[in-house]
Amino acid sequence: MTTNMRAPGPIGRIARQQINRFSATVTPLLLIVTASMVQAQAVRRAPAPDLKAFDSYVAQAARDWNAPGLAIAIVSGDSMVFARGYGVVEMGEPAPANEHTRFAIGSTTKAMTSAALGMLVDEGKLRWDDRVIDHIPDFRLYDPYVTREITVRDLLTHRSGLPGTDLLWTRGALSAEEMRDRLRHVKPTSSFRSQFAYQNVVYAIGGDLIAKISGMPWDEFIRTRIFEPLGMTESVPLVAGVQALPNVAAPHGNVGGSVGVVPVLSTDAVASAGSVWSSVSDMAKWMRFMLDSGRVGDRRLLKPETFSQLVAFQIRATIELYPSLALVKPHNFGYGLGWFVHDYFGETVWMHTGSINGMSAIVGLMPDNRTGVVVLASLDHVELRHALMYRVFDMYAGNPERDWSSDVRAQLGAPTATARPAATRPATPAPPSLPLERYTGRYVDSTYGAVEIQLAEGALNARFGKDEIGILEPWEYETFRSRLSDRPGQGSAVTFIPDGRGNVASLQLYGVTFTREAPSR
Repeated sequence: MTTNMRAPGPIGRIARQQINRFSATVTPLLLIVTASMVQAQAVRRAPAPDLKAFDSYVAQAARDWNAPGLAIAIVSGDSMVFARGYGVVEMGEPAPANEHTRFAIGSTTKAMTSAALGMLVDEGKLRWDDRVIDHIPDFRLYDPYVTREITVRDLLTHRSGLPGTDLLWTRGALSAEEMRDRLRHVKPTSSFRSQFAYQNVVYAIGGDLIAKISGMPWDEFIRTRIFEPLGMTESVPLVAGVQALPNVAAPHGNVGGSVGVVPVLSTDAVASAGSVWSSVSDMAKWMRFMLDSGRVGDRRLLKPETFSQLVAFQIRATIELYPSLALVKPHNFGYGLGWFVHDYFGETVWMHTGSINGMSAIVGLMPDNRTGVVVLASLDHVELRHALMYRVFDMYAGNPERDWSSDVRAQLGAPTATARPAATRPATPAPPSLPLERYTGRYVDSTYGAVEIQLAEGALNARFGKDEIGILEPWEYETFRSRLSDRPGQGSAVTFIPDGRGNVASLQLYGVTFTREAPSR
């Protein structure tokens, strides 16, 4: 035992003598205890995982959860030890899903964006605590103080204070530039840096920083600086580049109250927050890179101190984000830079999920145990992903066996992961209180733009920005429900708010209130 303390005179000598005597007594004991712990740990982890039984378990679980297609890969040490596909690439088609099938990995893309920014940190072109406005001078948020002070680290830890604004890209069909500009109208729902609030549009500014600083678009940077060195030949950074490729899974979700194929939703407007498509075979290479602290073979792509920032606990997150955590009961749950961090049976876990319109993903790593698992599925929010992740962790950590699939299904209160049934109209619906022409007009919100309501052939029709909402069918009083012929069972509720004088003041759609514009004269 060594110490840098220096105490003058006799007191210092006495202190050093006491330390030496303590070390001589305690060190052998510590060695014995440590050796015993290592031995006990080795005994606990001694049984080799039964991957054949696990294969059968996954196949049954995929059927139980009604997942059309699913693939999973496991990494242990520096090897991919398991990779399988289950089900089909698309319902109604014979092609089977396999370990090379491409799925949307959704928000697990965020970890790649953070790693890319880390490479710029290593090059001295960026610091985690640089102010965003120093790199993007026209960047603006609602609060001038936050505009001035928000840093790269703040973007990547979801602590801007802004609520989610996914409506900007899921329905608004805005360009990336238009979305960034609309952020200046979004009022904070919490004070700056005080709470974790998931924010895809803010996170995507990380991609803008990569492009601005490197001179290379985000997708090109990810391809050349991550995919190519890792040998991820089946991975595509943008949705626009995946649909023409072979072996691409179709997304599935609620179609008329049951599971069916749904349209592919482009996430390219927030690409750096969630647009990558990949296979579990390729994602195994990404997991090996992470488990090896940013190295590929003998080549280091991230300095150790930079890598450590990616997975360091940066801000506490709410455990309610994931229902499965109520079963896990972690002591701590928080967010790093593109990774959730929590404990499980005394082990550190780095993980992240992805959920994009009919696609689900999870990447989970136990770094001390050098174990990783990725699950990609073609069903909206199929929470089997969490069950399989913890099942793998238990297998490789020597934990007691648990039927996670059954436990998570029971916890969610549903026997299978089929889509929610379509909304049911009241048995005796009340008609609208106003003539249909009174509901027409243009309804606006400073953040999300305009909703246009028109009357044609005796029916109201709605459009939100560039997105066709569809025909509005009277439902109950001032609430209408949209209907699109190509998306049965996926209608949206539109509720009008009368002004008390025989006209309409506003409407509510997707949780946002749009105010009616006064007609031009």
